Amino acid sequence: MSLSVLGAGAFGTALAISLAKQAPVTLWARDAEHAAKMREGRCNTARLPDIPLPEALTPTSDFHLAASAEVLLLAVPMQKLRSVLEANREALDSKVLVACCKGIELKTGLGPIAVISEVLPSARSALLTGPSFAADIARGLPTALTLACADADLCRRLQERLTTANLRLYRTTDTCGAELGGALKNVIAIACGAVIGAGLGDSARAALMTRGYAEMQRMALACGAKPETLAGLSGFGDLTLTCSSTLSRNYQLGLSIGRGDGFDPTVTVEGAATARATAAKAKTMGLDMPLTETVVGLLNGDLTIASASAQLLARPLKEE
Repeated sequence: MSLSVLGAGAFGTALAISLAKQAPVTLWARDAEHAAKMREGRCNTARLPDIPLPEALTPTSDFHLAASAEVLLLAVPMQKLRSVLEANREALDSKVLVACCKGIELKTGLGPIAVISEVLPSARSALLTGPSFAADIARGLPTALTLACADADLCRRLQERLTTANLRLYRTTDTCGAELGGALKNVIAIACGAVIGAGLGDSARAALMTRGYAEMQRMALACGAKPETLAGLSGFGDLTLTCSSTLSRNYQLGLSIGRGDGFDPTVTVEGAATARATAAKAKTMGLDMPLTETVVGLLNGDLTIASASAQLLARPLKEE
């Protein structure tokens, strides 16, 4: 299986670096100048400085060249996934497309696999998700991820092709659980960042992570996911990482909210759009998602940290 990674951000570049250590990989960048700089300097200085690109990695801005591969890893932001697919329908027709983004589309409430299926019904889709930071992968540090695909045979073949010396992949056919685990944990990470940023303590963060995990399960199970998927890498594993490290952009956004600082609007934070999409979806489904609603209130400026804390602590007492 020939491989291309579409999207030369930090995560896409990191995946390409790891994969290119065992076979040729093409890395597509939307910006021609960015691609040229990577080819000449053999480094993505904008996203992963000081980490060299392997010789087998070919940066390009030629979409059709990149799309000629058999398997395409889509390392683009969730809210931009649809536009990339729609703009390149012909080139992506009938391809194996592996989404590498986490989130829920704001306008439709759909996850990445559902978006791929809606735009390109002829494509075979999968999802790569789990606890991972781009810098760790690029440096060759050990990382375990979940590969989700409804086609068990294709999932097994992709698992073998995408596993590298430092990337260990576990497979599942529960695409719903993998999608929602990877998306919803970002919402909880914003909440945890806000708690720490406001100085409310590690005990409060632990409570939010625990009750946030309960919310993740509540929605995922209502959508048909398997509980063991949420207990795995794409759910509990990713939640643990994202809620406890300043390398997480979702956690960083929460920190800025808790401290009352500004946050760079050009930085992609998947959890912000996902929080709003999840709150709307939960309302339609009749699900109680108090933490998600609180995060939306903080993002919209309708709640302060003090009022959010008081609101959550005043909820009716219940069994765990």
